[in-house]
Amino acid sequence: MIGQGRLTGILLILGGIALGSVCSLWLVGNVGSGQLQFTGFILGLAGILILLVLPLIGAGVYLFIRGGQEVKEFAEVEKEQKLLNMVQTQGKARVQDLALSLNLTRDQVRDYIYDLVGKGLFIGYINWQDGILYAKEATQMQTTKCPNCGGVREMVGKGVVKCPYCGSELFIP
Repeated sequence: MIGQGRLTGILLILGGIALGSVCSLWLVGNVGSGQLQFTGFILGLAGILILLVLPLIGAGVYLFIRGGQEVKEFAEVEKEQKLLNMVQTQGKARVQDLALSLNLTRDQVRDYIYDLVGKGLFIGYINWQDGILYAKEATQMQTTKCPNCGGVREMVGKGVVKCPYCGSELFIP
């Protein structure tokens, strides 16, 4: 479950605080009744804090922070998935419309597209001049001609081919 680390972290922090409070009250009660000297109180308090309370609180803080990071990462993955679904169901989509629908910038849309291509999840091409992203089947992208202008393509990176004539970027498997 997403965000489970945050809940676990909060519970550990609260447990550490509760344990420290109970143990401190117990030590204070023993000092007040004369069963424990002040030096024993200090030693007991230090031991409880160092051995029990601080590790619980530290682990809780770590899990709380890590849980927050997981929530952010999941939100990014969810946006990538929505972008991919939008383009594949429509066949083509304007980059501007994708950015508005997902509340992203044009650069974020580009980064998401490149990430999806790198993961092998998206095949198609983009015409940056017109700002249109096209989803294509892998068999349609195996030709050496640009689907936008018909020019011969050249490789520029893993999974990315750039047309030297119209500047379209083609994303192939």
